[in-house]
Amino acid sequence: MTASNEVSWAEGTAPVAGGTAVFEIYIKTTPERLWEAITDPKMRATYSFGVETHSDWTEGSSYEASVPGVVDIAAGENLEVDPPRRLVQTFTALWSDDVKSLGATRVTWDIEQAGDSCRLTVVHDQLPDDANAELYGGWPMILSGLKTLLETGETIDTPGSLRYLQTESVA
Repeated sequence: MTASNEVSWAEGTAPVAGGTAVFEIYIKTTPERLWEAITDPKMRATYSFGVETHSDWTEGSSYEASVPGVVDIAAGENLEVDPPRRLVQTFTALWSDDVKSLGATRVTWDIEQAGDSCRLTVVHDQLPDDANAELYGGWPMILSGLKTLLETGETIDTPGSLRYLQTESVA
């Protein structure tokens, strides 16, 4: 009998083909509400580990993402902004020296109406061959939190959200 290896995005054992990780989810909401959830800092913080993302959301503008007073998460440029359909951003991770050294990657958010729901496709690409799994491992938790928030108005606990809640309570 051979041991099987578990596949886990969080542990970095799921495949990233050609430097690209693709995540697709269906959410019962409107494109406008989904866009708001992605671009409103306080709303985003409720499903994204407490991370607020601030920008004026115009093409060529910058953005900064952080857990205020705790940790800087990312910074980058909004390469393409087409509300409520598409957002393309550079993504430079800032939470540790390990991920900072990998440089910029790219994140694309594509929103497509699908009946009474939306198909959200998040493509995190331009990942280096030796990409630290921390760069893309949080997406399933973030997208699960986003879906839960928009469909139920509630939040969910994930390892990522609990990590920063614990950090904030200690600070």
